[in-house]
Amino acid sequence: MRIEDLRNSAWRFNERLSFLKNRGQVLTEGYEPTVKEIIHKVQKEGDSAILEYTRKFDGVELSPEELEVPYEELERAYSEIEENVRSALEIAHERIRKFHEKQLEKSFFVEEEGILLGNRVIPLERVGIYVPGGKAAYPSTVLMNSVPAIAAGVEEVIMVTPKPNPYTLASAFIAGVSRVYQIGGAQAVAGLAFGTQTLPKVDKIVGPGNIYVTVAKKLLYGVVDIDMVAGPSEILVIADGTVDPKWCACDLLSQAEHDELAGAFMVTTDEDYAKEVSRWVYRLLEDFPRKDIAKSSIERFGTIFIVEDLYKACEVANHIAPEHLEVLTEDPFSLLPYIRHAGAVFLGKYATEPLGDYVLGPNHTLPTGGTARFFSPLGVYHFLKRSSVLYLSKEGFEKVAEPAESIGKAEGLYAHYYAVRVRKE
Repeated sequence: MRIEDLRNSAWRFNERLSFLKNRGQVLTEGYEPTVKEIIHKVQKEGDSAILEYTRKFDGVELSPEELEVPYEELERAYSEIEENVRSALEIAHERIRKFHEKQLEKSFFVEEEGILLGNRVIPLERVGIYVPGGKAAYPSTVLMNSVPAIAAGVEEVIMVTPKPNPYTLASAFIAGVSRVYQIGGAQAVAGLAFGTQTLPKVDKIVGPGNIYVTVAKKLLYGVVDIDMVAGPSEILVIADGTVDPKWCACDLLSQAEHDELAGAFMVTTDEDYAKEVSRWVYRLLEDFPRKDIAKSSIERFGTIFIVEDLYKACEVANHIAPEHLEVLTEDPFSLLPYIRHAGAVFLGKYATEPLGDYVLGPNHTLPTGGTARFFSPLGVYHFLKRSSVLYLSKEGFEKVAEPAESIGKAEGLYAHYYAVRVRKE
């Protein structure tokens, strides 16, 4: 892994740091023309375009009748997968459900003489969840994206995934997903956004995907709502040298194995420890099942930064605003107040990131590429909308009419002023 020294006052201008911080923007360059072409074709031709791109990109020949996976296949997958995996998925589902139910919001109303004002919280009617299916199986992603929607009260959860496998189908059955379609890529996102002869139009699309999926969601925001613009997975580890370097190396590789564009970063105060972690990364890679993917990620983006103290480490972490942030230090809670920007913060040597991916309960669909500065983890709140409710009696109207008239005059909007004045007359 590349080692960079940030023990200077101009550390924010470090070339490698800037490259990593802005890598999400760099990675999407060049993909928009292709994705726009896919979107326009799906909008115009519907199912036939989706079938064409599924054949071209996934190598799968489907008819319109085969786009939707029969519900019986979900039930069959649930009954046929290994008992220990089925049990694990059910445990994960229960933990995720309990955590997300705590996020439910309530409507409220405020009364004063002659006036009733409220905030009405309503679930979305239909949402689409995207589940990747290319380089690995992602049953955990099914749970993480569908459970908060169902907890929010969404009526229909539509899942799209290329080449579905038994584990993702079993997870869809456990979670209570309404319908599953065996398509992926930008064409699936466009199909959900516009609706086709077979695919229903949704109100919102959530879930991670490859660069084409990410760009499609970004371009279609406004036609449909999205959760966030999520890029390749990433992890940043703050370490003081007190945790076994092999453990730290394993955690870095847990993200590098996602795909070649994933990022694995570490910030430490101990230069010797940095070198030892780097040695362990390459040692573990020698017999790694996903060696080619992880090695490509490490060689392109893997970086260890050396800083003067742990507070500076927190500054660097906030500057990058990573998706996953592990604090592998002797006293991790002492640093939590100094961490402002991270999708999820894992404290202590036993809080390894994969536990958060699978079974702890908080959502693993997280902001990436520095967007943790303003985006939040996927939650129930993503599937709720709010409507203002306003009622006035005559007495309530008379209480606020005069200041409203004054503001309408000041803004030069005569019809606003007159809509109030006519009621007074």
